[in-house]
Amino acid sequence: MKKAQKGDDQAFLKLFQQYQEDIYRIAFTYVKNQNDALDVVQETAYRSFKKIDTLKRPEYFKTWLIKIAINCAIEFVRKNKKVILLKPEDEEFIGSVDEDVSLSITLQELLDRLNEDEKGVVILKFYQGYSFKEIADLLNIPLGTAKSVLYRALQKLRKDFKETGICE
Repeated sequence: MKKAQKGDDQAFLKLFQQYQEDIYRIAFTYVKNQNDALDVVQETAYRSFKKIDTLKRPEYFKTWLIKIAINCAIEFVRKNKKVILLKPEDEEFIGSVDEDVSLSITLQELLDRLNEDEKGVVILKFYQGYSFKEIADLLNIPLGTAKSVLYRALQKLRKDFKETGICE
């Protein structure tokens, strides 16, 4: 860690590689495709390499990286809000699906209905296994707020799941 903090790029690369899969999974949850997730991982590596000398407590390196990754992913999503314009010839296909066909909804689609704070807490708690204390530290929010955001998100997810008609 000390070598990495002094600018040794090989030492930093070794450290970063230990956590790049975790960073990729978090990024993918936000951006929803491989190429964009890899871009977020790359941006996370760049930013963390440039700022590693600001890391005060080396034991929190992973937490620090995850925080950078979440920020990069959120920025990426905000910058790249994609709007799909339909061509006039495609309009005939809209609504042509038989109404009796039940629509399936994925967990990812349900997560996408949450706001960024809620999504972040759910991902950190259930995908990454962080404790409420770690989540609060990562997101710079009070412990009680982390808990209430998670419970609010879970209520929304339950409600949305029931509304899909998948579970009765």
